[in-house]
Amino acid sequence: MATITCIEDFKPIFKRRVPKMFYDYVESGSYTEQTFRENTSDFNDIRFRQRVAVDIDGRSTAATMLGQPVAMPVGLCPVGSTGMQHPDGEIKAARAAGNFGVPYTLSTMSVCSMEDVAKHQPHPFWFQLYVMRDQDFVDRAIQRAKDVGCTALVLTLDLQILGQRHKDIKNGLTVPLRPTIHNIGNLATKWRWLAGMAMTPRRQFGNIVGHAKDVTDVNSLMTWTNEQFDPHLDWKKVERIRDQWGGKLILKGIQDPEDAKMAAKIGADAMTVSNHGGRQLDGAISAIRALPGVLEAVDGKTEVWIDSGIRSGQDVLKALALGAKAAMIGRSYIYGLGAMGEAGVTKALEVIQKEMDITMALCGRKTIDLVTRDMIQVPKGFAGDWA
Repeated sequence: MATITCIEDFKPIFKRRVPKMFYDYVESGSYTEQTFRENTSDFNDIRFRQRVAVDIDGRSTAATMLGQPVAMPVGLCPVGSTGMQHPDGEIKAARAAGNFGVPYTLSTMSVCSMEDVAKHQPHPFWFQLYVMRDQDFVDRAIQRAKDVGCTALVLTLDLQILGQRHKDIKNGLTVPLRPTIHNIGNLATKWRWLAGMAMTPRRQFGNIVGHAKDVTDVNSLMTWTNEQFDPHLDWKKVERIRDQWGGKLILKGIQDPEDAKMAAKIGADAMTVSNHGGRQLDGAISAIRALPGVLEAVDGKTEVWIDSGIRSGQDVLKALALGAKAAMIGRSYIYGLGAMGEAGVTKALEVIQKEMDITMALCGRKTIDLVTRDMIQVPKGFAGDWA
């Protein structure tokens, strides 16, 4: 058993156990991958202030997200095809998150359906919605999320059109799969993954197949999906979904201060500063650099969270110190899931929490509410002095 001391320790195991096409799906961005890289590297410009001779006994990472108590202010992002990284991946990730005491978000493009996740793990979860042209599908997805007890709706705003990811094209990652000769050979070496997938009936997009009109198998799913992401999504449609849902609403994909003002204006309960993990608009600034401008624009009117680039508990604390209320992780828990299944997700959360706890102690902070701007040092012009 490998010794896991940080999130990066999962990656070689993940890469060894998961087919290349699915590893590349996670570990890549669009076009040149500049934004994908800078999402993580830009955290390095922020420094902590070490403090001494402070009573640090009785520390806690406990916090709240949308008024819900959490073990730490970290949630699990929606990640498409999670059930292809590990058999029954969504169920196992949701169970690990719930047992740990943090929220899990199920993607529209999940392999396990929301009904299946609700049936096989005991914890409430959130549902992420992509807005599709098929209004009937959208309406019924929202109702289904209500019916299974989802406690928040995460509406993704930055995928009206799919960003191009070169690796996915070269790997033949489509629905149904059209792997290259190289990837067929690679698949044959992943015996553990193949055995797991052979033993589960969950191998297609459960939230869509059987729920969208005329989508009955992976072949009809491909035709439907290629036509469905709604380029007409605007703030009026966001308001319609808000009213239809009627519960806690999180808007995901906010990078620009003007968009942040609109999100607050329509009454979002939270917004996530995110560039889709660098998978959509390459050349956009990193999420951590975008965060200060969004916070200034929102001015405390709603909770501001961040995703894209979080790889450690220290990254979480840097974002919180800048003013974020919480952080969402995607790749950090997927590495653990692909490497070790449910136990890997739990271990990833433990790693992040331990990093938060130790760093808080060395900075002289005992609780999350004391993680404030004076805990870090930020270089002048960090958010960018753009012409």
